[in-house]
Formats: sequence, structure tokens, C-alpha cells
Amino acid sequence: MTQSPDILCIGSVLWDVIGRASVHMEVGTDVPGRITRLPGGVAMNIAMTLRRFGLTPAILTAIGRDAEGEELIAEAARMGLVCDFAYRSEDLPTDVYMAVEGANGLIAAIADAHSLEAAGDRILAPLADGRLGSAGAPYSGPVALDGNLTTDLLREIARSPLFAAADLRVAPASPGKAERLLALMDHPTATLYVNLEEASRLCQAHFTESATAAAAMIARGAHRVLVTDGGRAASEATGDSVITLAPPKVLVTRVTGAGDTFMAAHIVAEARGANREEALFKALDAAATYVSGEVPK
Repeated sequence: MTQSPDILCIGSVLWDVIGRASVHMEVGTDVPGRITRLPGGVAMNIAMTLRRFGLTPAILTAIGRDAEGEELIAEAARMGLVCDFAYRSEDLPTDVYMAVEGANGLIAAIADAHSLEAAGDRILAPLADGRLGSAGAPYSGPVALDGNLTTDLLREIARSPLFAAADLRVAPASPGKAERLLALMDHPTATLYVNLEEASRLCQAHFTESATAAAAMIARGAHRVLVTDGGRAASEATGDSVITLAPPKVLVTRVTGAGDTFMAAHIVAEARGANREEALFKALDAAATYVSGEVPK
């Protein structure tokens, strides 16, 4: 029997292949380090963090029926994620993300999410066929949505009756894909989670701190937005006001997945009744703990 989820995580679920070195790196650097292979992707990172905080997420994504896909599904199920609604493709391979990180942060990364993009709206079938909802009785819970979906699919989601009652929480997959979120910028129930660079791209402006960026996104029509800036102050803005808090100071040992952890922790805090300031503080604290390496990925 399928377990009833508390939240849906829609987007990329793949294998993260991360090479990490403890020294400062530049382009062309060849140094010793560690290479890990772990479940990842924006939707997966959010789902894993939600599960660690006690919620039961379901993943809506595309995963191949190849050996990598079978292993990924088994690992997700072992962690307590609901995998019954994932689209399993016979002819599309399981996606993969590859990154190199040094002591100075992310050096380079490549996200191969072509199977998710090719699957298109097939990943949304459970929201239309009655398993999770339908056009006449749309899903009314929280939905974490990631920007690895195509622009066309995000536009479809923005106007779809399937999402009319959902509490949408949206994050870009990377700065290079931030413009895809323009389709959801003025959605009446969407909360956008972006970093400073992504906010700059969405607003076609240059920002030097989060509060100005958050206010600018509200002025451009966003319903609600949270803007992070690495180890510097983050801001949350609505049509009424902007609040800003600084994150705890920690030694950074990893960066991939930090934004997803921030978003998941914020969702959980609000689900448990935290006010705006409390939720932002808890999200920053969780992200700081994550990048310090004090919790497992």
C-alpha cells in the first residue's frame, strides 16, 4: 500500500558524482581528493532533508529502468521517500550531476538532466489521474518544484488547474537556469527560493545584497521570495515587508545541496508553525550545519 505523502517534490532525482579537494583550486588544477557518488538532484536533496526533519515526501520525477535507476529507487525507498509516483522510463537513462569542489567552493559542474526534460509532463500524471489529485479536485498540499523542468513545462504548471490549490515552493536548479522561473514569477501561491546571482538574472540587474534583491523581485510581481547570499545575510520578502538575517559562521566543507537544505528546512519550520523570522533563522541554521559537514548528505 502506498504511503500518503506530506509534500510532493517535483524535479530532478539523479546521481551526484562530486569530487572534493581540501585545497584552493583554479581551472586546470590537478590535486588529490575524494570522489563520492550519492543520490542527488534538487528535488531529491529537498526530499532527503524533509525526510530527515520528519516529513514524508513523494518524488515526482523521471528515473530510468537501467541499473543506475534501480539502485537509485532502492536507495530512495530505503531512506523513507515515497517513490510510487515516479515516472519509470524504459528508454531514457537515469540522469547524473557531476561537480568539482575545492576549499574555495564550487569550481565547475555539469547537470545531465536530459531524461527529466524529455519526460515532460508525464511526470505529472499522478496529479491528473486521481492518484494524487485531478483537475476537478486538485492537490492542495505543499509542492517543492525545481527549475530543472523545461520552460514549457513550468509555464504549463503556472496555468494548470492541477496546481490551483497547491502551496508552491520553487527553486532554480542553477543560476544558468534561473530565467526558467520567470514563468512562475507572478504565480499567486508561489514562494521563490533563489540566491543573489539568480535574483540578479531574474531581474536583469546587479545586486550586492539580499534585501535589495528580494524587494526588486517583489516589485517585478513575485508573490513571495527568499534570497540567500552564501555566508552573508539572507532575506525574505512579501508584498508587505522584507526581513533579513545573517547565517551562523561555520567552516565550509561542501556547497552542493546547501540551497536545497535551506529550502527544505524553511518549509518544515513553517509547517510546524514558525513565524517568518523563526523560519528564516531555522533555514539558515540548517544550511550552515549542512555546509560545515556536521550532518550526512
